[in-house]
Amino acid sequence: MRRGDKSTGAIYMKPLHIHLSPLGGIAGDMFVAALLDALPELQEPVAKVLQSVLPSDAIATIAAVKSRELSAKRFDLTTSADRAPSHFPDLARRIDQASFDETARSISSQLLRSLAEAEASVHCVPLQQVHFHEIADWDTLADLTAAGFIFSRLEAAGWSLDPLPLGGGQVKTRHGPLQIPAPATARLLQGLPVVDDGIAGERVTPTGAVIAAEVWARSGPRPPGVLGATGYGAGSREIKGISNVLVAQLIEPNFNAVWSGDLVSVLEFDVDDMSGEEIATAADHLRTKRGTIDLTTSPVNGKKGRVSTAFRLLVQPDQEEPVAESCFSQTSTLGLRVRREQRLVLPRRQKSGTPRIKQANRPGGMTTQKAEADDLKDGETLAIRRARAREAET
Repeated sequence: MRRGDKSTGAIYMKPLHIHLSPLGGIAGDMFVAALLDALPELQEPVAKVLQSVLPSDAIATIAAVKSRELSAKRFDLTTSADRAPSHFPDLARRIDQASFDETARSISSQLLRSLAEAEASVHCVPLQQVHFHEIADWDTLADLTAAGFIFSRLEAAGWSLDPLPLGGGQVKTRHGPLQIPAPATARLLQGLPVVDDGIAGERVTPTGAVIAAEVWARSGPRPPGVLGATGYGAGSREIKGISNVLVAQLIEPNFNAVWSGDLVSVLEFDVDDMSGEEIATAADHLRTKRGTIDLTTSPVNGKKGRVSTAFRLLVQPDQEEPVAESCFSQTSTLGLRVRREQRLVLPRRQKSGTPRIKQANRPGGMTTQKAEADDLKDGETLAIRRARAREAET
């Protein structure tokens, strides 16, 4: 496993897959502990990041513990400072003004915002007036900031997640007793896989639900491969009959080390009310949009038996929003499906000349060549174009 340059933020040059199993459940501190247990090289960078958002006397530790005789790690925070500001804008400002890199701050801010939006929805208050009550302490800020940093350093990794335990019973709050999972947690868990394993109690906390939703948004199939390190993140309470841990398994997909991995955004939508000329023009505009890697269209049968055209775009993740905006402005679609997928990419280079040649290194030491189609357009017939391509590729 080749380690990346820490200055670039990369942790692994080869594709890495992280599979989470919420044996005891998931909470923000359990996620951080499990990943830092599996990736101890992240412990020091996480500690430095937390120094920029927490009080000056705050100390974040990753300690060895036991959960029902299972060795695990626990992520703890100690500080003598008063409780953290409990309103969303105040907590968000601490992240925005922190000194760590923009990608990590952006993910951390979005995690906090997702939590605030869930609270705003269940309490029917504007986002800026959200008051976190029980969870508004420095621990919440630490958990979500550390999680955002970890996601940023594993941006090219694949993720998968076992079903989350729903738990059961009631939890005491300032609003009185509430059913488990609590309303904000239940809202964050919408669309995620869950299971009733027969064990009651709060198994998924609000911060755990936010992080689980982020994992699920990045989730894909668990690939065959070689099992690397396994991390165990312990929760703060005992659960009768099981170890209260979140398990993080690192998997190196099986392949010869000839290709590399990256992450792409996939944007998909269907239209059934555009002419062929309009579709072709829109596709031409979207193909030339900065950030678009590839675009395909295909005929499909849509609702009410209508013939529709399906658009599928591969987009650089940092250009996802501007390309999505162009999809809405160039076509008649009213909605997009967006997800992130891991790619395996062969190394390639382009040789200058006429025509230009694209070379790719393949497993086993083989190199293949392909003539650039645009450079063959002036051939008068198909036979001439093919002959020129064969001559250039040999």
